[in-house]
Amino acid sequence: GVWRQTKALLFKNCLIKCRTKKSSVQEVLFPLFFLFWLILMSVMHPHRKYDEVANANLGTLDTSMLVNFVIGYTPPTRMAREIMKKVAFDNFEDGIITEEYLSEEELQEASAFKPSNFVGVVFNDAMSYQLRFPDSVAMSSIYMESR
Repeated sequence: GVWRQTKALLFKNCLIKCRTKKSSVQEVLFPLFFLFWLILMSVMHPHRKYDEVANANLGTLDTSMLVNFVIGYTPPTRMAREIMKKVAFDNFEDGIITEEYLSEEELQEASAFKPSNFVGVVFNDAMSYQLRFPDSVAMSSIYMESR
């Protein structure tokens, strides 16, 4: 029955492995080679852990860079409006231009036609958000995730 078939299959596989020694050795050595290569790469480029930065007074903000700065946000909820009002008027004397959009698609379309001083904010919920920058802004090579 089953035991005889299993034994015959194992014997057949052993015969195939003995007859094709080159490919059998490759099946064992290639994974070991790639494992060695990964270990070597991880040793050459170790993970960097950055320590906390102590609180420091950064001085006054140069508001001349923020002239005609536009922040678009979506969805236009009550909480989002309050947050954007606080960002626009409480922190800067001249105020920053804020525009609300009904959907993320509208925000993306508007950012395509706006100048390079446009930044989008997409509120996921009351406590989290994502920033959307124009394509002209240089992105970090360390942290690449959905913009």
